[in-house]
Amino acid sequence: MSDTERVTRLLRDWAEGNQEAREQVLPLVYETLRRLARRYLQDERHAGTLQPTALVHEAYVRLVESHPQDWESRHHFYGVAARLMRQILVDHARARLSARRGGGAVKVELDTELPIAAQGQGADVLALNDALEALAGIDRRKTHIIDLRYFGGFTEEETARSLQISVATVRRQTRLAEAWLYAHLHPGDRT
Repeated sequence: MSDTERVTRLLRDWAEGNQEAREQVLPLVYETLRRLARRYLQDERHAGTLQPTALVHEAYVRLVESHPQDWESRHHFYGVAARLMRQILVDHARARLSARRGGGAVKVELDTELPIAAQGQGADVLALNDALEALAGIDRRKTHIIDLRYFGGFTEEETARSLQISVATVRRQTRLAEAWLYAHLHPGDRT
């Protein structure tokens, strides 16, 4: 059995209430979760106290404390973990803003290929989260695609497989989501 198959099997066993499977899955997914966390924090200028390890641990604690999910695959698990990491960053940003009475918003750089933010400029994680929440109200699938592609590090093929859609649909929906998010984050920019 490959590691991929083993992770999927353990996730399903965990969802069925097997606590031993839950304990066995962490070492198998830990490095991938750290890679996701590093991706979130790689250009983080103001994270300060938030390190990849802390982000992984907080996400894993939230996964463990949540109601067991019917994990369809490891891709589903990583997609949920990516969304949780984004939420943790939002919570961290809100706490920092609250502590500073409105100053020092946490910045997170988007992938340089993603035209939502101009290269060299960070998109405010709170504004980005608000934009993604607004997009989810219009089209949840586009939000899932952005979460998986840019926050989860999924390839187009992995995203398509995870959402059970074609790669062409992933490409088309990604372009539409990027354009919508850019317009939402830069309302006066007509470029």
